[in-house]
Amino acid sequence: MTGPLVPFREFVLKVHSRCDLACDHCYVYEHADQSWLKRPKVISDEAISWTARRLAEHATTHALPSVTVILHGGEPLLAGPARLRRVCEELGSALNGIAELDLRIHTNGVQLSPRYLDLFDEFHVRVGISLDGDRAANDRHRRFADGRSSHPMVLRAVELLREERYRHLDLGLLCTVDIHNDPVAVQDALAGLEPPLVDFLLPHATWDDPPPRPDGSPTAYADWLLTVFDRWTEQGRPMPVRMFASVLSSLNGGPSLTESLGLAPTDLVVIETDGQLEQVDSLKSAYEGAAATGFDVFRNTFDEVAAHPGVRARQLGLAGVSETCRRCPVVRSCGGGLYTHRYRSDSGSEGLDSGFEHPSVYCADLAALIRGIEERTAAATESPAVRAPDELLAAHQDLTRTLLAALHDTLDGRGGALWDDAWRLAATLEAYPPGAEALDTVLAHPYTRTWLVGALEDVEAGRGLTEPAAERLGATVAAAAVRAGHDLPVPVAYRDGGLYLPTLGTVVLGGPGERGTAVVRATGDGFLVRRPRDAPGAELRIAPDEPEGPHWLPVHVLRRAPAPVLLLDDLDPLRDCFDAPATDRLEAEEADAWAHRVGDAWSLLADAVPGQAAEAALTLTTLTPLFTGDPEPGRHGPGALGVGPSVEANELALGLLSGFRRAKLRALGEVTDLYALDGTWEHRTPWGNEHVTFSRLLAETFERAGLGLYDPRFLAGVPEALDKIENAAEVTVDGKQLISAVRKEISGTRSATEKNRGRSFPPSGRAPNVMRSDQKVTFE
Repeated sequence: MTGPLVPFREFVLKVHSRCDLACDHCYVYEHADQSWLKRPKVISDEAISWTARRLAEHATTHALPSVTVILHGGEPLLAGPARLRRVCEELGSALNGIAELDLRIHTNGVQLSPRYLDLFDEFHVRVGISLDGDRAANDRHRRFADGRSSHPMVLRAVELLREERYRHLDLGLLCTVDIHNDPVAVQDALAGLEPPLVDFLLPHATWDDPPPRPDGSPTAYADWLLTVFDRWTEQGRPMPVRMFASVLSSLNGGPSLTESLGLAPTDLVVIETDGQLEQVDSLKSAYEGAAATGFDVFRNTFDEVAAHPGVRARQLGLAGVSETCRRCPVVRSCGGGLYTHRYRSDSGSEGLDSGFEHPSVYCADLAALIRGIEERTAAATESPAVRAPDELLAAHQDLTRTLLAALHDTLDGRGGALWDDAWRLAATLEAYPPGAEALDTVLAHPYTRTWLVGALEDVEAGRGLTEPAAERLGATVAAAAVRAGHDLPVPVAYRDGGLYLPTLGTVVLGGPGERGTAVVRATGDGFLVRRPRDAPGAELRIAPDEPEGPHWLPVHVLRRAPAPVLLLDDLDPLRDCFDAPATDRLEAEEADAWAHRVGDAWSLLADAVPGQAAEAALTLTTLTPLFTGDPEPGRHGPGALGVGPSVEANELALGLLSGFRRAKLRALGEVTDLYALDGTWEHRTPWGNEHVTFSRLLAETFERAGLGLYDPRFLAGVPEALDKIENAAEVTVDGKQLISAVRKEISGTRSATEKNRGRSFPPSGRAPNVMRSDQKVTFE
């Protein structure tokens, strides 16, 4: 098995191998592996010391910032306070100065008392308690050997943890599912205890020893859990439920939150009371010795265990599940189920761990649970994937401000004097209502994102903030102050004789190579620019809307109805972010020709697809002229489009529409998880029979659907592609809602066909240049 070694971050330390309860569903004592009979009851001093040494060694080797150790059993409290103190002291001492120690204990709660909790408070040991619900549910399995109920004692332990002095130690409750129990009563009982977390576990079972299904239903466990989910939702989701949170996270493109679901590699190892190092405990349900590795803490490192084939088999992600699972659309959420639950002894395969090369014995339950949660969530919420244009723009404005704040925090005072001044002045400007609005306008300029993303990459890579990047903040604040008419002196750097103010223009202060700092200050009808060497009264006075002159190069503004008012930005130093080079400064006549071409193209769009044209008018703010080539995407924020000089009105209309669709999808993808695990599978495109990644299939489908609103011939293959996307393993809940919106969008295309009859289109079956896979128009 290839791939880098995955270090362990979670260590289950068995401090006692016996238990004071006789739960008949316990995998340690009641299932296939009976190795507990040969273990010492209590962990020895030598095993504790070697465990601590191996932990420190492993954390040092892999530079782990923290490790989690779970004190376990049997029942760990049977080890007694003195033995538990010894464990906490040795582990803490060994890891001091190497890694943070996250200590936890999992107990049935029967022995829990203030004596233990005071000890746990001293060493910051957090406590999880097993409780299967109300008394009837808990007593079904969790009884003493003589049949007595443990429920009153467990409730007393839970109430003790809820006391103010111990509340910070409370990890929550673990509940093993039994479908004979009333799911509503179980949920109500657990919620009534106000735990910080509830973790539902499916009872351990294999294909050799399947779970009970009294009515024969293949989805009995899913039905039970979905009833709990509904009750939990009805109650307002009063506490996190790990299983539900994991499904919701994975459905929305996030990670799994539990070992029993998802494709994340395992990072857990077990240390038995005799120092033996084993794989995850649940494997004891499969067969005798299933968890064994042959290693121990006295002779072997944790890295040796991490390289064990059985451990590596649970670190393979998608490659580690059965072929059936790899083809299943919910595999990203279920991950093939818990590894133990896949076991079947009569596999017939000769590969190592071949008995686990099957779907989970709970396969139908997991699929039904995931689909059920997905359907309930989709019905109850409006996806951000179908949000209104103004909401999407607001989300991106928040993202831009978040990036700016992240850059400032990452710099941590290392941005330099100009940066610090600009940051302070930005705060002053924000306190002035028109100033805050003006600052948002300038930050929304597409090349602000180019600046922030590039600067963050440099700083996080250790290259530091470049001078131009540090200086951009001052220029941004100055441009906002001018727009707001706020009399705020802002120092701004200039280079090659030009002081650029984003969205406004360039003040010419000298020739090539000349650089320095000037102060920009707004006036009632414009702004002043003063350099330190200027004599009193010698500063430049600029009106932003005045024509081009020796000292002022305004950003061209295109005004030609029905097109929206657009900036034709041939000045921004960051505009050269396209594959084709950006042009130099355009002459006034050239800018006027641009206005006519854009106006003509927009007329075609407004006539053929008025809804799309109206939405695009809210999105597109800036055109950047390019020297050569077709319209192409750039590396910038929402709102810009790079366009070459040869684009005619009809081609430009298609380009604008194509660009709008790609820009909208890109913008949605930056604030919404539409898919996950991109590149894991390949999908055939209906229009080219090419095998592509999910992201490319989605992008081309979304783009073609938009062009199909203009010319329905582009819709060839789109319905089939939508079906593929909707049933793909990569798609999230939000992605599915987007696809549903696209289906509705193209459902009225017949009327568009009649409306556009007689319009000149590219030959049927051939997409225009904007549809080439290697170069597509966009504004983003």
